[in-house]
Amino acid sequence: MMSVSTDHAVARPVIPGRLYVVLGPSGSGKDTLMSHARAALEEEEGVLFVRRAITRPADAGSEDHVPMSEAEFDAALDSGSFSLTWAANGLRYGLPREVTDHLQRGEVAVVNGSRGAWSVIRKVFPSAVAVEIKVNREVLAQRLEARGRESRAEIEARLARAAALDNSFAADHVIDNSRAPEIGGGELVKLIRAGMAAGKYASTRN
Repeated sequence: MMSVSTDHAVARPVIPGRLYVVLGPSGSGKDTLMSHARAALEEEEGVLFVRRAITRPADAGSEDHVPMSEAEFDAALDSGSFSLTWAANGLRYGLPREVTDHLQRGEVAVVNGSRGAWSVIRKVFPSAVAVEIKVNREVLAQRLEARGRESRAEIEARLARAAALDNSFAADHVIDNSRAPEIGGGELVKLIRAGMAAGKYASTRN
């Protein structure tokens, strides 16, 4: 069961930029789709793909994050280095201060989020957009088994948690990643580009 608490979450006024929060269970392919989008948009200005700080070591099999010890995380928190932090499943997560600065300029940011922490994220960034990555249960089970990190019982428990969150969460956009990753990745790119275009249009009107 996911337990989420906030270290630092203060509601702020709506800011002009758009934060796309990519959500979905482990094994849904969030990192794959975000990597596809990052590559497709690397030559374009105005979009920031956020590296979260997490209190776990760097791991080639996990997302590209900033690894921190508990002491390092506390020091960063005390120095005001985070826009938002939360805790879940024994780990602490932090979004860097540059996210707020980037959004204040009316630009777009993309971050790997957590469905269990969505209410916290939305509290700090009221205009955040939830993009849920879904796969059918059979595909998700196959992907989790292929990683070889968990026992069958642990996989079944993870699938049960994913199903429970499916029934309690309503996303702004849903991408089906049961298909080839290029299809879902293309949908994510299209969504981000729409946000970038909307920001440019708004800036020309102000």
